[in-house]
Amino acid sequence: MTSELRKGSESTASTSMKMRVRRLKGHNDAVTCCIASRDRPGIVVSSGEDGRICLFDLRCKDVVSSLEIGTNPVTCICYKGENEDIIYASSGTEIKSFDMRVPSSWKYMDSYNYNKDEINQITFNQKSNFLAAADDSGDVKIIDTQQRCVFKSLRNVHTNICSSVQFLSWKPWSVITGGLDLKLAMWDFSKGHPINVMDYGLPDSNNDKTFNNPSQSFNPPCVHSIAIPEVDKSNLNKICAVARGDGVVDVMDVGSELGKMKHRKKYPENSKSMKLSDGDVNKTSEMKRLQLDSTLGGHIAAVSSVCFSTFGEKGRLIISGGNDAFVKVWNFTKVTKRLDAEQETEENSSNVMCLNINVRKKVNWVCTTSSDSENLIVCDTGKVIKVYTVS
Repeated sequence: MTSELRKGSESTASTSMKMRVRRLKGHNDAVTCCIASRDRPGIVVSSGEDGRICLFDLRCKDVVSSLEIGTNPVTCICYKGENEDIIYASSGTEIKSFDMRVPSSWKYMDSYNYNKDEINQITFNQKSNFLAAADDSGDVKIIDTQQRCVFKSLRNVHTNICSSVQFLSWKPWSVITGGLDLKLAMWDFSKGHPINVMDYGLPDSNNDKTFNNPSQSFNPPCVHSIAIPEVDKSNLNKICAVARGDGVVDVMDVGSELGKMKHRKKYPENSKSMKLSDGDVNKTSEMKRLQLDSTLGGHIAAVSSVCFSTFGEKGRLIISGGNDAFVKVWNFTKVTKRLDAEQETEENSSNVMCLNINVRKKVNWVCTTSSDSENLIVCDTGKVIKVYTVS
């Protein structure tokens, strides 16, 4: 992998690279989230703690338009699936939707106020009208935007803040959630029941070798972010990446795990909600997993955001950003090791981290565009959005 370097300087992946950076200005406070258009390369939308949403066109110098949502921070934004004319924004316990077809005058469309606590992340199902909202109470609301009502409430698994939620695009009625209670849960949201729960606080049953790694962060392995690759005709496994509080990016084969769940006991369909007993938690099958940690040049503080690349060969790279002020680009497809393997070869673990960028501030969010240049977007605790080129 090559990159565009300032003054032609070169560096190995194990050290920080000084890259040319473009700065997008439009916010008056820290930028919390950003999304990039799939259909219109160069279009980027961001949200901030200033209560503002900004629309950028990377072909232009300045912000195209902005919208004041309110005085509270806008915690997250997302498109309405494949319809990128509609955008959803969460602020406090409320979600608002806007029509962006006329950037100079965004049209307010609807609002949803079903969460009891502050919303951390929202995401829209690519194949239906469902919107998911994860909040500080640990609950996740699945909202039917067509019927304008709560379809299901996913609760009684997360005992602390639910920080992230993603639909599994290849598996109808499935969603994955993660929280600061160290749990990663997979759900059948048609019934509101968990399919499987993994507790990162139980290292023995997770085969988690980084738990006792002295070079890893001492922070607990809370789940801060979950990423699912876009499903296309590629040969990628059905995987997800998990950004953890101990500095690890956990990559697991969700497709394999969900397939094995068919042989597990089923929860009663007439139960609206349920609590998992200790015996139910972490009854995981041997899931194919790998960990991108400090032994591979990874983060030394909490990983706050993670995503899969949408440029070039979709999903070939994982991008992670952390509280250590670094953004790392991983070619995880080079890793052939399994966590339960007896041995690791140097060949398997070398050159996995192919880019290491010091962005100087704690990272809030990372995303990518489908362009060949200006394709890595970084939001940190500063007021500007940073744009890099990864080629």
